Amino acid sequence: MTMPFYVAPEQMMKDRADYARKGIARGRALAACISTDGIVLCAENPSRMLHKVSEIYDRIAFAGVGKYNEFDQLRIAGIRHADLKGFSFSREDVDARSLANQYAQILGNVFTHEMKPMEVEILVCEVGDDPADDQLFHILYDGTLVDESSFSVLGGEAEAISERLQGAWEEGLDLPGALRATVSALAGDDRTLEAAELEVAVLGREATRRCFRRLEDDEVTEAIS
Repeated sequence: MTMPFYVAPEQMMKDRADYARKGIARGRALAACISTDGIVLCAENPSRMLHKVSEIYDRIAFAGVGKYNEFDQLRIAGIRHADLKGFSFSREDVDARSLANQYAQILGNVFTHEMKPMEVEILVCEVGDDPADDQLFHILYDGTLVDESSFSVLGGEAEAISERLQGAWEEGLDLPGALRATVSALAGDDRTLEAAELEVAVLGREATRRCFRRLEDDEVTEAIS
């Protein structure tokens, strides 16, 4: 009789975490930043069709890095969850915190129980009436949920980009200032990023209902020049 192959639970979790981190690190980074005008979301993404940043609901946006088909499944599930909750109760009852908790549970269950973890990190953000009311929830591949205060960075080289953005960001930045800081942090010291290489969207604070808006290349160029 063949003895079953034993792997310690600690080793199994470590292997899954390494696998997910390697998959995520192969992708390009994404950052979101709070400004006086709203929340700026900026990703390195030359594709015009495969979006990393999307609208979820009135004041809520979604961003993902890693394996596209996996975070797009999560995006669709989030839209359905928000629509159902808004239809069943009211639009004001749909909030980023409950949605982030849902995502954390999904990713945690997959990481623990499935053979292959999801190779994704996602961000759920909600714009408030004031910058102090803005919410940024960063959810890792294993369901770990992090509540960020000023900005959030996802994907490859996140640690180095966070350090650069920490140095460039300051309270009271307007939208162009926040976008310049974010693009500079994503690019680093050795290169520059053009508008065509970026996907940029904003959750505008002044909008009355649907706050999500994509910025065209000429708007991005004007803002970062």
